Amino acid sequence: MLLAVAGLKSDEVKALREKLATGDWSSFPLAQRTAFGLAYKLSKDPASLTDADRAALIEVFGRERAVDLIWYVSWCNYMTRVADAFQLPLEKENAFTPVKK
Repeated sequence: MLLAVAGLKSDEVKALREKLATGDWSSFPLAQRTAFGLAYKLSKDPASLTDADRAALIEVFGRERAVDLIWYVSWCNYMTRVADAFQLPLEKENAFTPVKK
């Protein structure tokens, strides 16, 4: 939904989602590859985040943005786990789509 809000069309979102799901992020820029790696690691095994992982984030994004990324990815995982625990249904439609008059 956030990709649609950012302006991607549904076919572009689908293509990007499929590309990301392969786990081969080599065609993405370094910053995106680094962020994807962080998100994957924090989602699968957050305790496995190492000093080397944090150093790589800082090198690519700077100290403040690295902290922001760790916080945001962790928060998204937290919210997903809460929604899963309460078995909250996913929204069927993009709540941000402008209403046609």
